[in-house]
Amino acid sequence: MSQDATGQKARRTGARLLALAIGVALLSGCVRLGSKPPERLLTITTQARAPAGETFSGSSDSALFVDLPVAPKSIATLRVAVRDGETSFTYLKDALWVDSPARQFQGLLGETIRARTGRLVLDPGQYLARRGQMLEGNLIEFGIDAATRRAVVTYDASLMSMDGTSIKRQRFTAAVPVSEIEADSVAPAISDAANQVAAAVADWLKAQN
Repeated sequence: MSQDATGQKARRTGARLLALAIGVALLSGCVRLGSKPPERLLTITTQARAPAGETFSGSSDSALFVDLPVAPKSIATLRVAVRDGETSFTYLKDALWVDSPARQFQGLLGETIRARTGRLVLDPGQYLARRGQMLEGNLIEFGIDAATRRAVVTYDASLMSMDGTSIKRQRFTAAVPVSEIEADSVAPAISDAANQVAAAVADWLKAQN
């Protein structure tokens, strides 16, 4: 083999090795760029479910629309809020909510109302026309109070009358003790508090009729 041919072969081999090295570097770089996933993804679960197969029906005028609650920035996040002072928050380490507290509470509230009242409950986000009764509200608290070691959920409900001429407003809150401020303890406690609030709202709505 001539010296030129040997040199060309060596250059081609070097180019292939360089391309392989660049590919490996890029792949490893992509892996490093990804954020480290949290150790836990937390959620709340409803304690009042409508039986499977049960049909809820009615006109849009008689339906109850449960709107997405408005939440302050302190809890409008996937991080689990822990109040550690009158004017300060921290967040639980290595754990995130699977969805925002407001959206999780909206789903739990709608399911609880449906199960406890038998009403047709709809999500306003899924319907262009809002001709039925509207339940709106503010999710004031949804997290842990470190000073009292309690899970606290507070919801201000606003119920518009069927004819749209009047509105009723009431605050609902619940607190459940937590043994430790860690993922294994806080999610069940917050879920329990959220269910207590949702049940109270459902009973309040039932009493309006």
